[in-house]
Amino acid sequence: MTERHIAVIGASGVVGRALMEHLTESGEKVVGLSRREPADLATNYRHLDLMSADACRHSAKSELSKTTHLVYTALFEKPGLIAGWHEADQMKINLNMLQNILEPLKSSKALRHITLLQGTKAYGAHVEPMRIPGLEREPRHAHENFYWLQQDYLNNYCEETNRKMTIWRPQIIFGHALNAPMNMLNAIGIYAAILKARGQPLVYPGGPAAVTEAVDADLLAQAIQFSFDNPSFDGETFNITNGDVFRWQDIWQELSNIFDMQGETKSPQRLSDWIYDCEAEWQNIIEANSLRPYSIRELAGDSFFYADALFNAHSDTAPPPSLLSTIKLRQTGFNKCIDTLDMFKKWFNKLRLLKVLPA
Repeated sequence: MTERHIAVIGASGVVGRALMEHLTESGEKVVGLSRREPADLATNYRHLDLMSADACRHSAKSELSKTTHLVYTALFEKPGLIAGWHEADQMKINLNMLQNILEPLKSSKALRHITLLQGTKAYGAHVEPMRIPGLEREPRHAHENFYWLQQDYLNNYCEETNRKMTIWRPQIIFGHALNAPMNMLNAIGIYAAILKARGQPLVYPGGPAAVTEAVDADLLAQAIQFSFDNPSFDGETFNITNGDVFRWQDIWQELSNIFDMQGETKSPQRLSDWIYDCEAEWQNIIEANSLRPYSIRELAGDSFFYADALFNAHSDTAPPPSLLSTIKLRQTGFNKCIDTLDMFKKWFNKLRLLKVLPA
């Protein structure tokens, strides 16, 4: 087997950044491509706008000319986040971005494997109660989703070019990135820092949240690396989670302890209604703690809209559970897991060390 040259497309996102860090530390030959440089990470990065077919053709001839494994983690989301999940133009843009990077690589003599990310929306969890647990072998859920557009395209692409592919369906992903539309770590961290600076307890801002699962971006990165050149993963789809389940209201005091704050339940509120207007307060926190000069928008993007949805701030009724089976992945030999509270502790400590959040 020839040596691996890995390209991470969407390297500045939560998954892409974690994957770049893990692969670099593992000694892999890796390059990351995205519109923005991965946050707080020294790595082999090249700028790329996936909406530009010309830029993608240039990358195919330069940075990607030796790529053997391409991991596609890029994502386009509209402002406000949730509504765009159902809109045809957003689905088309996500398909076009994937096509822009893969079409110029059809003639590549090096490329042999492509990794694609989906998520729990593949099971229709955002449109109706999903069947529990979500199983990879289930028939495709009948709803419009860019996942299906990308998957159909990639299936045809691999048949035509004799490449291999693997699809991942992670649960809620936790990791560090800037401008990410679904970054719960930075959203919770900013919210906690503002309330702590005000001398207030860490109030749970939601209603009764669903029973759900998480996945550590570092764990997902390890699983993706494990799948490279492993025939058990060729042409297959895999769920991945940390290995436990939780509800936000049930772990809220433990989360509060991480910030050395008293937790309180509850005061349902939409964080997106007010927290973006707290930039002056946030800048005072930055100055007082010598933090990196990231604005709330830079750190969280539209993640407070995502937080409102996950915390179920708008309802007194718990949403249906969203749970995945990970048996198929375990049967490949990948058995790593992490306690979700330990994951939160690890990441919030890391964000403090990076001077993203106050100590």
